[in-house]
Amino acid sequence: MTAVVPEELDGIRADRAIAAMWEVSRAQARKTIDAGKAERGGVALRPSDRVAVGDELAVAIEEDRVTVEAEDIAFGLAYEDDDVIVVDKPAGLVVHPGAGHSSGTLANGLLARFDAAGELGPDRRWGIVHRLDRDTSGLLIVAKTPEAQATLQDALRAREISRRYLTLVAGQFDAATGTIEAPIGRDPTNPTRMAVTSAGRPARTHYRVSAAWEDRGVSLLSVELETGRTHQIRVHLQAIDHPVVGDRVYGPRRPVSGDPGRTWLHAVGLEFAHPSRSASVVVQALLPEDLAKSLDQLGPPDRGAIPD
Repeated sequence: MTAVVPEELDGIRADRAIAAMWEVSRAQARKTIDAGKAERGGVALRPSDRVAVGDELAVAIEEDRVTVEAEDIAFGLAYEDDDVIVVDKPAGLVVHPGAGHSSGTLANGLLARFDAAGELGPDRRWGIVHRLDRDTSGLLIVAKTPEAQATLQDALRAREISRRYLTLVAGQFDAATGTIEAPIGRDPTNPTRMAVTSAGRPARTHYRVSAAWEDRGVSLLSVELETGRTHQIRVHLQAIDHPVVGDRVYGPRRPVSGDPGRTWLHAVGLEFAHPSRSASVVVQALLPEDLAKSLDQLGPPDRGAIPD
């Protein structure tokens, strides 16, 4: 993969630039450089080399390799057939194994419950089609066969899978609906975070205000993703000054009503074409107990209504 260094990354270290441009951790960027898989003008880069605006970098990201074993992991199933599973993921569960997370992940649980998961890992990511952040709960598609996974991943890239979320955010909205369109990439000043940055990849988020608590200063949004960048909903809503309640990375700097003690974000709905037959799969998830309790504590909204 090649990319040109944007103006905002001019003069920074090569490892930081690669982390920002390819949306990987700085440790993974260093690992890639150390493996000789990052070049500028045909010359291998060192982590401390400084890049300049306009430099063309050629990079082949060195993937982390971890040993993943079957474990009894608690998660719900919202749908299952011979080709596909829709997991109802609890908050706090990491989806993919990686550095620091070789056990206790959804992948470990899939290996314990489905024979097909062992045939689809690790390069096929154990059949997992897309991802949810650790503290985000809700629906996640997992394929049972290589053919189903390829079909679903193609549909995801073609933006043919509808993904709907509910999220509680700080502040009130003048308009009932809106679209946020802004590129997202690694934050050049903090590679553990994502940010709206011109060096990022295109991202588009649609939202609709479902309910508002004016005296509490919070609103409940129904959100649909058109793209699926890392931390997209959280970063986009922070960028328009409506951060997600409970988010310890991108969230409000001061205490806000309705904080459940984790990111208030739930993947509530999925719709996609079945990978092997002419039918649409529509799956919905109830709110988990912690998020439902936080809405109960807010009381009836001043405007709108909480979706069923």
